[in-house]
Amino acid sequence: MSAIAREVVLGVGAGIAAYKSCDLLRRLQDRGYAVTVVPTPSSLNFVGAATWQALSGRPVATHVWENSHEVSHISLAQRAHFFLIAPATADLIARMSAGRADDLLTNLILAANVPIMIVPAMHPQMWNDAATVANVATLRSRGYVVMEPEIGRLTGSDSGQGRFPQVSSIIERFDQLTGNLRDLQGKRILISGGGTRESIDPVRFIGNRSSGKQATALATAAVLRGAEVTLVAANMDTSSLDTLAVHHVESAAQMHLALAKEFESCDVLIMCAAVADAKPSQSTIEKIKKAIFTTIELEPNPDILAELSRKKSQQIMIGFAAETSNLITSAQAKLKSKGLDVIYVNDVSDGAIFGKDTTSGTIITRNGEEIALKEVSKDALAHLLLDHALRQLG
Repeated sequence: MSAIAREVVLGVGAGIAAYKSCDLLRRLQDRGYAVTVVPTPSSLNFVGAATWQALSGRPVATHVWENSHEVSHISLAQRAHFFLIAPATADLIARMSAGRADDLLTNLILAANVPIMIVPAMHPQMWNDAATVANVATLRSRGYVVMEPEIGRLTGSDSGQGRFPQVSSIIERFDQLTGNLRDLQGKRILISGGGTRESIDPVRFIGNRSSGKQATALATAAVLRGAEVTLVAANMDTSSLDTLAVHHVESAAQMHLALAKEFESCDVLIMCAAVADAKPSQSTIEKIKKAIFTTIELEPNPDILAELSRKKSQQIMIGFAAETSNLITSAQAKLKSKGLDVIYVNDVSDGAIFGKDTTSGTIITRNGEEIALKEVSKDALAHLLLDHALRQLG
C-alpha cells in the first residue's frame, strides 16, 4: 500500500442500512482513512447530506452537475485510492453491472481505476433473484470485491441472507483490500507528546500550548496496527490510552531521561512533544511575591532530538516542527541537523492547530519527498506518518 493511499470514496445506496454506514464512516476515519461520502440521490431519504457532511467534514454531492466547474466525476475519481460502496442495493448493483452513469456515484465508478469493494444489503428474495446473482457475478468477473451479506432479520419479520454485515467485518475485509493490516506487529514505537513545563516557583511555569492530541492519535494508531507502544507524556490527558505503557513527566529534563532510557530498544521514535527551549536558571520552593517578580534568568534546555540522534543505530526518527514563517526551509534544516528520517511541519500562527482535531501541514522525508496536507484529521496524519516509518524500516 502506498504511504499516502488513504483517500476513500464511500458510496451510499438507497437502502435502510444506509444509517449503519454512519458508523462505518467513523470507523474508517479511526483507521486513518480520509473519506469523501457520495450518496445516491435516493439514499438521502434515509440519511441526509447534512449528516454526511458533518460526520466526514467534507462537502457532499450526489449529482454530476453540482460543482460542475470542478468536473467532480473525474477529479474525485482521480483523487481516490479505493471505493467502498455500502450499502449496495439491488438497483445500484444492477446499474453498476450495466455500466450506467445516471448519478455522481455511478459516474465515479466508471471513471475510477482503483480497487472497488461492494457491500450488498437487500431483501433475501432480491439477493437470490437470478438477475442479482448474474449482476454480482459480472462485477466479480471485473475484479470488484463483493462481500456476502449476512443471514439474519431484516425489516419487519423477514429474515434470511441480505442483512448488512457487521461494521467490524466490513472494516476487516476492507483492510485486507487496502493492505491496512497489523503491519507494525513486533515493532516497538516510542512517542513523546504534550508540552513540557519548566518550573519558576510552586505555582508558575514556562510552558506552551500543546494539547497532546496528535500524540494520542499516534499512540492509538500504532496500537491498532500491532505495535508495542511507549508514550512519554508531558502534561497531557492520557485517560483514553489504557492499552500501552505511559510515562508521565513534566519538564524537558524529565522527558530527556525517560526517552533516553527507552530509546535503545525502540524501532521508531516519534518526537511529537513540544519541548521548552529554555528553563529558569533557578526555581524557588516558595512563591515569588508579585512585587519582586520582575525578571527571569533563563538557560537552555538540552536538545533532546539531537542528543538521541547521536545514539541512533537502526532507529527511524520522526520529528515535528511548529513554525510561523519559512515553513519548508526551516523544516528541511531541522530534518538535516537532527538526523531525522521524516518531519511534519505546520503553521502555528495565531495558535492554529493546538487543541484541534484537524491539522494542515507538510510531510517531508529524508529523500526529499514533500506531501502537503490540508485539513486532515490528526488520526489520518498519525497513520500517514506510521506509513512512512514502515517504509523507512523496509
